[in-house]
Amino acid sequence: MTTTTITTAARELREGRSLVEPDLFHRLVQRVAEEHDHDLNMAARVVDQALAFLGTSATHHGRPLSPSEEVDPGWHEFILHTVDYAAFCEQFAGRFLHHVPTDPQDPSTQGKSAHEAIQYTVDAIAEAGFYVDTDLWPTAHSVACSQCHQGCTSSTAP
Repeated sequence: MTTTTITTAARELREGRSLVEPDLFHRLVQRVAEEHDHDLNMAARVVDQALAFLGTSATHHGRPLSPSEEVDPGWHEFILHTVDYAAFCEQFAGRFLHHVPTDPQDPSTQGKSAHEAIQYTVDAIAEAGFYVDTDLWPTAHSVACSQCHQGCTSSTAP
């Protein structure tokens, strides 16, 4: 018989969903499922990671963070809930967290730089104490783009 011991650090990891009320989380999950053709389980994972990303972005003081292509729809759908999104931003960041598109012609947002941006973001989320669903944060060097079809980062400007 094998016994698995869960470390204290693993037990203390937060989920992004813990940052919002369950009702809002479920509304966002439903929206992601409907708009992005995900089952409810996948939509919940996407929203959870988008919230972890935003929670980290709210207090991160390094270079801008970038969502993965898989996580970005969760951010997009949250932004559409403008009242809830603005309240979240005020509560956790003390300011609005802007969704800043990057120039798709900028080579620094492609290839190796995209991989580095995702890895930097994943590291920041983990350092902030959130669980990272690695399936939704591809970090292979084959990643072509770190963001959505238009590209985006969180803003660090007030």
